[in-house]
Amino acid sequence: MSMIDVNEENFDKEVLKSKLPVIIDLWAEWCGPCRMYSPEIEEAAKEFEGKAKFVKINVDDNQNIATKYNIMSIPTTLIIQGGNVKAENVGAIPKKMLVEWIKSNI
Repeated sequence: MSMIDVNEENFDKEVLKSKLPVIIDLWAEWCGPCRMYSPEIEEAAKEFEGKAKFVKINVDDNQNIATKYNIMSIPTTLIIQGGNVKAENVGAIPKKMLVEWIKSNI
C-alpha cells in the first residue's frame, strides 16, 4: 500500500478515526530534506503494511493541521494512535532508524 495524501478535508477520516496507528510525514515541496526523506518513509511503509497506515501532509496546503500539531520544522513524522499523538520525530532519519522508532511506538 502506498502513502495516502491527506488534507484538511479527509484528516478526521484517514487519521483520527483510523483503526490502525497512523504515521504522518509532514513535508513541503520546497524542503530539500523532505525530498531526501520521502523514499525512506515510503520504503518503511512497505514493512508495516497491515500494521500501520502511512500518510503525507503538505504543510503549505494544510496550515491548520500544521498549527494544530505545533509543527515548527519539517520534515516531521508523527505517530497518531486513537486520535492522539503517540510520538514525534523532527528531521529526516535513515530508514533503519525510522523503522526502529516506529516499532518502539506502535
